[in-house]
Amino acid sequence: MSEEHDKKLYSNFDYDTALSVQGGVKQPGQVSDFYLKRVHSQKRVELTVEQLVDGILRGDRIMLSRAITLVESSLHAHQQKAQRVIEQCLPHSGHSVRLGITGVPGAGKSTTIEALGKMLTSLNHKVAVLAIDPSSERSKGSILGDKTRMEELSTDPNAFIRPSPSAGSLGGVARKTREIILLCEAAGFDVVIVETVGVGQSEVAAHSMVDFFLLLQLANQGDELQGIKRGIMEMADMIAINKADIDQTKSELAAQQYRNALHLFPMPDSQWAVKVMLCSAYSKMGIQEIWNNVMEYVAFTKGTGYFYRKRQQQNLRILRESIESSLKDRFYNAPGMEERIERASQDILDSKVSAYTAAEQLIEDYFRK
Repeated sequence: MSEEHDKKLYSNFDYDTALSVQGGVKQPGQVSDFYLKRVHSQKRVELTVEQLVDGILRGDRIMLSRAITLVESSLHAHQQKAQRVIEQCLPHSGHSVRLGITGVPGAGKSTTIEALGKMLTSLNHKVAVLAIDPSSERSKGSILGDKTRMEELSTDPNAFIRPSPSAGSLGGVARKTREIILLCEAAGFDVVIVETVGVGQSEVAAHSMVDFFLLLQLANQGDELQGIKRGIMEMADMIAINKADIDQTKSELAAQQYRNALHLFPMPDSQWAVKVMLCSAYSKMGIQEIWNNVMEYVAFTKGTGYFYRKRQQQNLRILRESIESSLKDRFYNAPGMEERIERASQDILDSKVSAYTAAEQLIEDYFRK
């Protein structure tokens, strides 16, 4: 071979070392270039309120997702725009069955929701799932990723799953969940499922935004009637012992214990007799019965008028909570407030003033201006 050929052949070698590295084949990215261009082009375009509303009413999931992102944003401009979207969607909402599901971690909430959701979509229902994740104390983002645990439902064309960080809200329910429910209803979803964190704190927030509240429990998990569950049991419209296929006998015993306990509670305002049943999300046992019970409850409470009275009370609760939320946001975002809070914090640390007195002074200064 010629000397010129040898130079070309060995041009990639590093003669100063015993090893050499070939160039290799360029690897494709994890996301297609077409999708990235599509997403970037959409982000560059600032959609109007009318475009968002029109897309939501047409059932466009991209528009729905972008509207929900506006609702969840803490920026004042985004909040103002989101409220205009909600106002225009409001006449098209309110036609779904709102189902809240809670339970201790490991009770099988996500698996139950997926089994129930798949059954409902097979019956031509459109299902929206608002899976509320616990928030990380550091990043404030979701840490469980419930959407990744509903693989089949997340790919169902008649289902929409929106994981949201709880952001420290009462009862583990995101602060904007009520507004998101309205947007999902306007987009044509006739069943909205709200999954709460279920880590033992009050679930009042979830109960105040749904029509039917389902409590998932497990058999043989210690004292079934412990006080941490009593408050939730009093709000439940139904109790289901999940994973009953593992041990039928223990599950039946747990169900009977709950039935006995419910007899000690006063009759709820709905006048609905709370039922206790067995189910297994894994084997789909009892899933159809859960939905039948939900529909029986809706028919019963609509017949007595309680269904509509409860939704009116929920709207009034939104009014009070919105006032509190708005006052809190305006207080903390007032000009110079951050500096004044820092000075007050230092005075507290230096034992110059009590925390209560400092708070009262900050509030008085805010309203004086």
